[in-house]
Amino acid sequence: MGEKKAAVLKGARVFTGRKMFEHASIVVEGGKIVYAGEDVSVPEGAAVTDLGGLTVTPGLIDAHAHMGLCSEGFPAEMDDTNDDVDPVAPQLRVLDAIYPDDQAFPEALAGGVTCVQILPGSANVIGGQGAIVKTKPDVIEKMLVRSPSAMKAALGENPVRDYASKNKLPHTRMGSAFLMRDAFVRAQNYGSKHMAAIRKDEPTERDLSMEALVMVLDGLIPFRVHCHRADDIQTAVRIAEEFGVLYTIEHCTEGHLIANWLAAKKVRAAVGPSLTSKVKIELRNKTWDTPRKLWEAGVHFCIITDHPVVPIEHLSVCASLAVRAGLPPEEALKAVTIYAAEHLDIQDRTGSLEPGKDADIAVWDGDPLDSRSKAVLTFVDGELVFER
Repeated sequence: MGEKKAAVLKGARVFTGRKMFEHASIVVEGGKIVYAGEDVSVPEGAAVTDLGGLTVTPGLIDAHAHMGLCSEGFPAEMDDTNDDVDPVAPQLRVLDAIYPDDQAFPEALAGGVTCVQILPGSANVIGGQGAIVKTKPDVIEKMLVRSPSAMKAALGENPVRDYASKNKLPHTRMGSAFLMRDAFVRAQNYGSKHMAAIRKDEPTERDLSMEALVMVLDGLIPFRVHCHRADDIQTAVRIAEEFGVLYTIEHCTEGHLIANWLAAKKVRAAVGPSLTSKVKIELRNKTWDTPRKLWEAGVHFCIITDHPVVPIEHLSVCASLAVRAGLPPEEALKAVTIYAAEHLDIQDRTGSLEPGKDADIAVWDGDPLDSRSKAVLTFVDGELVFER
């Protein structure tokens, strides 16, 4: 599909991100969705492709990944995931570290994944700003959907493990919570002093770390907190509520144990990586039941790979395993399309095949929730970027 003239994909089983059509078509023009559904009116001069019963979905979205930061096969010293010399580093910007030539990007396209949020790692209590990008490799500014997309934070084992050996806070979960609160208090003080100086037309020094946290306090970007254990999840919610910030829970491994509480708190969660072994104590209760139990409780969630923990091209497999554990198939597809877009607050642009949205499309040779199925065509902004 080119961007200059209309194009039609017809004769497909189409999941729009909202509902499933057994015999439907999609009209694309100018890189945007014009129509998706039954009884299509083919625009004059449109290029028509008969998909012969293949299955079409929105391009999949992984709301939590580290691709472009830790390219597989590269030496460990070239890993840009964590700058683990200071446990509070909100001034770091992941956009400055993304490597567009990472093989993970074409592998994402081969797996029908067209959009990802790339976040710093979880070695630090506050690790820096994330970015949302399309997966078609290009100059990073051309891939960009939003930057900064969020402030990454972490509770639990990772920061404690990283800094206990350096004789620095945190040595305990209490230490991590203190550092998080202390950073927000310092940012509040900085913001107040900065605004007072501006009102008085007085000079004031800038502090990039505090400026970054003020964005969170002002509700401009969410606070995305890495949490596995139920107590860490509750601490993250407690601190977010204390400071009145937008937040999400990333991983939410024990979310099924407190699903009703999460629902009452209106928590949004990114669940995964579940296709792994239980490599540390805080993963001891990891289960594929988590998405189903969150759905049953009414918790908004999406499914993630945490690439490279689980390779990005297996996002559809993760969704299929959630179905095997009892999650309804359409909910599993939503968890890697429209729910993921809502988690990232980009649902006005992608995540479903609705008029005006980006023409990010995956075409499958079977049911995308069957692990034997493959993406055979992938489009980003209406451009064919992968063909099997």
